[in-house]
Amino acid sequence: QVQFVESGGGLVQPGGSLRLSCAASGFTFSNYAMSWYHQAPGRERERVAGISVPAGSTVYADSVKGRFTISRDNDKKMTYLQMNSLKPEDTGVYYCNRVPRSDYWGQGTQVTVSS
Repeated sequence: QVQFVESGGGLVQPGGSLRLSCAASGFTFSNYAMSWYHQAPGRERERVAGISVPAGSTVYADSVKGRFTISRDNDKKMTYLQMNSLKPEDTGVYYCNRVPRSDYWGQGTQVTVSS
């Protein structure tokens, strides 16, 4: 069964940094591109970053470009999201998923950016 376990969220002041982690299982990780999604309070989930295979090319939503960096470790079946220069609008739950997207979602990890 496909599973994703996200971690690394927390409360951070504006301008701060966090590193999110996503542990994947139940599929051949190295065969799939991966994405991070952000769900702000009261809003739909939106994709903010993606990383391809095998080249590891990355794409970002305009809202996070230059501040967030997605990376992956195929040996560990992990995907990461380094979040710098955090803003209050980055607050929400962050999820990872593969591409094409699985119907199974993890519990997500809560990020709160507030002073």
